[in-house]
Amino acid sequence: MTEEYLRQEEEQLREQIAKLNSEQKKRYYALEVAQVKDPDTYAVLNWTFLAGLHHFYLGKWQRGLLNLVLMITGGLLYFSHLLPLLGGGLVLLIFIIELPQLFNSQKIIHRYNNQLMKRLLKDVSS
Repeated sequence: MTEEYLRQEEEQLREQIAKLNSEQKKRYYALEVAQVKDPDTYAVLNWTFLAGLHHFYLGKWQRGLLNLVLMITGGLLYFSHLLPLLGGGLVLLIFIIELPQLFNSQKIIHRYNNQLMKRLLKDVSS
């Protein structure tokens, strides 16, 4: 998804929010404030802790646990001198997989927040 597409989608969602009655808007914004995610926090978690903490931030527990287990296993293998090449390879693999997410953190969070807006709109409109 392009940034332009995400902006247009957000604009359409904001227009739908504007059409809600005052009570629905109040409920919507209370829910949104509590659940919206910050792209900078996501990027910092990704950059600082390659171990998958940014996945936990978005509620993707399985992927976060997988990254965390692979990173810890890789670190232990590397520093225990049992299989340092395998350990270093696991850490490098996580880094290679997660690097694009770091550079796309703005889009990832924008998409996440748009999906959140859709879900909240559906919830408060029902």
